[in-house]
Amino acid sequence: MSRRAYLVTGTDTGIGKTLVGCALAAALARRERVAVLKPAETGCREERGELVPDDAVRLREAAQSDAPLDVICPFRYPEPLAPSLAAERAGRPISIERVRECFDRLTDSADIVLVESAGGLLVSLVDRYSFADLAAELSLELIVVVGSRLGALNQTLLTLECAERRGLRIAGYVMNQLTAEQDLAQRLNPQALAALTDVRCLGSVPFLTEAERSDRSRLAEIGEPLAAKL
Repeated sequence: MSRRAYLVTGTDTGIGKTLVGCALAAALARRERVAVLKPAETGCREERGELVPDDAVRLREAAQSDAPLDVICPFRYPEPLAPSLAAERAGRPISIERVRECFDRLTDSADIVLVESAGGLLVSLVDRYSFADLAAELSLELIVVVGSRLGALNQTLLTLECAERRGLRIAGYVMNQLTAEQDLAQRLNPQALAALTDVRCLGSVPFLTEAERSDRSRLAEIGEPLAAKL
C-alpha cells in the first residue's frame, strides 16, 4: 500500500505544532484514513492516577482515530522537559523499538500518517537519538511549523539547513500566528522568509481562540489549504 508519512515539527516549543497537526488531520480525514502518532509527550497532567497526554488526545480526536491512546502516545511524562530528560528523571526510558511498533501498527491501514515531535527537530528521545533520527528511520517528510515572532527567521533557517544537511525531505513550512495582534516582525516574516529560502510555504494559520481550537470543523477549514499542498 502506498502511504505518505510526515513529521510535524517546529522551530521551537509552544509554537503550534499540535494546532497545525490537528488542522491537517481534520482536513485529511474528510477523504483519507489518517493515523496520528505522538511518540512522547511531556508536561502531562494527572487524572485519576493516569498521565493524560492532551496533545495526543487532540490529535486523536481531529483524525477521528479509534486507535488506543497508549499506541498513539506510548510514552508520557509529568515534567515539561525534553523527552530524554523527562524519561531519565522518571526512571522510564523511551524505547525506539516500541515507537517503531506503534508506528507500524497505526499505519498498517492508513493512507497518511502524521507524527508530531516534542519541541524541535533535534530534541532528544534517547541519548543523542533525536526526532531528526526518527524522521530518517521512518522515512518521514518534514512539515515545519514556524511560530511567527521576532527571531523566527533565524530559527526557521537553522531548522531547514539542519534537515537538508541530514538528507531529510521537507514538504514545506507553515507560518503560525501566535497572537491576536501582529507586531512589525510578525507582519514582515512571511515575505522575508519566502525570500530567504527555496523551501515552499504550505500556508499560514491565523490566531485561533480556544473555542476555535476545539472546533473540528474550524480546524478542518484551516487545514484544507495546507493539506492540498501535501
